[in-house]
Amino acid sequence: MNGPASEEGYGKIVPADEFNRLLIDHVHPPGWINPEPKGKYNLAVIGAGTAGLVAAAIASALGAKVALIERHLMGGDCLNFGCVPSKSLLRASRALADLKKSGEFGVQIEGEVTFHFETAMARMRKLRAGISGVDSARRYQKMGVDVFLGEGAFTSSDTIDVAGGRLKFSRAVICTGARAALPEIPGLKEAEVLTNETLFSLERLPERMAVIGGGPIGCELAQAFALFGTGVSLFESAPRILLREDADAAQIVYERMKKEGVSFLFHSDIRRVSVRGGQKVLHYVHNGVEQEKAVDEILVSAGRSPNVEGLGLENTGVEYDPKNGIRVNNRLQTANPKIYAAGDVCSPFKFTHVADAQAQIVIQNALFPHPFGLGVATTGSLNIPWCTYTRPEIAHVGLYEAEARQKGIVTETFTWPLKEVDRAVLDGETEGFARIHVRKGTDQILGATAVAKDAGDLISGLTLAMKSGAGLRLVAGTIFPYPTRAEVIKKAANAWRKTTLTESKKSLLAKWFWWTR
Repeated sequence: MNGPASEEGYGKIVPADEFNRLLIDHVHPPGWINPEPKGKYNLAVIGAGTAGLVAAAIASALGAKVALIERHLMGGDCLNFGCVPSKSLLRASRALADLKKSGEFGVQIEGEVTFHFETAMARMRKLRAGISGVDSARRYQKMGVDVFLGEGAFTSSDTIDVAGGRLKFSRAVICTGARAALPEIPGLKEAEVLTNETLFSLERLPERMAVIGGGPIGCELAQAFALFGTGVSLFESAPRILLREDADAAQIVYERMKKEGVSFLFHSDIRRVSVRGGQKVLHYVHNGVEQEKAVDEILVSAGRSPNVEGLGLENTGVEYDPKNGIRVNNRLQTANPKIYAAGDVCSPFKFTHVADAQAQIVIQNALFPHPFGLGVATTGSLNIPWCTYTRPEIAHVGLYEAEARQKGIVTETFTWPLKEVDRAVLDGETEGFARIHVRKGTDQILGATAVAKDAGDLISGLTLAMKSGAGLRLVAGTIFPYPTRAEVIKKAANAWRKTTLTESKKSLLAKWFWWTR
């Protein structure tokens, strides 16, 4: 058990420059020696993405004996192939876009504005490597966590084999995450298409790119590469992008992306992909006509598949399916009461912050079971916000109006446009709005959407209000600094407050004012 851990798989991180070497040294150190198992572990964690890291850190801090198993890279998708590298590229694309429109602010640039993709990618790798120290194997080792690098698989309801050895546990949590799903399109895999796991290893900017899928990841990256100067074609089988969001919110993003150079092929049916003369060719049907599109790269962003293979789940009684992942109850407990799951492997909400929150629920339920512990924690207590980081961003929390209607809840909706917010006007960022749904006849906030620059930051105030049980009356009575974009939330709340002034109240006030003259 004390031999070197497997180093298979981390070769996907290219190029082998100083930044990626530092990244690997943190998240899968070459020559890492797995520890000898120390008896029975209070908690065994399979997967060192966000959910696994949070679960291991909290459990260890509470004094539990913890084993953390990772077959590939600590930090998971978020650090290595997701949130961290993608947001670095989005920032680079926005810097370029802002520079190109700076003339309206009086900034005069002599000569042509040039962009060096290689420099932007090197910046991304440098920042990712710097952040990776927080998720490093050595850091968790110093916390007292036994870190095992290698394939981990259950051999029974209380044992896991990893790197040739066997661990025993009292409780376990599966946090193996998810990966990009590849549609069953003939020739797609053979064309060596890009996914989020390989996109950030690009060393040259492609001239032409096809993006398959109009969800959040596809839209974010399609827009970024279009701003870089790549000719981007986005293929979507549905009639519009961002199907989860309100149609008018998605339309704002669509119009901005189209203006910035993304071409859209809705209702498109890709029949096959071929390689011709170094080009990748998509053969598709659009509006009933067979067509083809030749590009340099194809980015697939068509959903996620849970990582449930090779875990030995058949030895545990844990129920799962390849599409939806591991089945859990609202306490995140699997069909095996000793084994829990958290994060993308079991959740329909595949966000880093949700994985973090779910890991905390697992710790409470697994290590401090009711009635002797802290009480049951459930996913039903979570108010989950999310954000799509396009230009402008779309952020949401709680119920959409259609969801409330399906639940039989009568709502009132208050929407305020950014074009009537002074700071948005001054910044030249007037596309968007704030929308708040309340239970009719009350100020109870049921859900909200913000479409704006930095909408992900704007939504947090409403998320806090919902979590604390505060209503829209409190929001309307709160002082917001002027001028800020956040005033759009206050103005939407004020729109609600005006509806509380009924005709009978106005009549009483009129009598009061007459009497006090």
